[in-house]
Amino acid sequence: MTEPVTPGPSDWIPLPDVSEKLGVTISKVHQLIREGSLLAVRRDGIRVVPAELVANATVLKHLPGVLTLLHDAGYNDEEALGWLYEPDESLGGNAAVALGGDRAREAKRRAQALGF
Repeated sequence: MTEPVTPGPSDWIPLPDVSEKLGVTISKVHQLIREGSLLAVRRDGIRVVPAELVANATVLKHLPGVLTLLHDAGYNDEEALGWLYEPDESLGGNAAVALGGDRAREAKRRAQALGF
């Protein structure tokens, strides 16, 4: 069985490195993923997080809200990842990039519109 191919980041962070970068325990990282505050997918059998979603020592501010909106619209984690990394020049490249910049509200608004 092959894992789905989703357009996305070229840089992934394994969960232990996410834990170190955020300065929290690995249990807390797992909790963030369960709560929908952080997105992790399997690549080559290992759960990883797109590097762009972890800015400095925090999760991107608007990411938890956008993930909630996407999940409420019926997206699973792979589909949410695809949406975040779908090329969109009006958002500065894609929604994941927008969430780390001044277009975060527009990305969040677009995610909200998916529910209707």
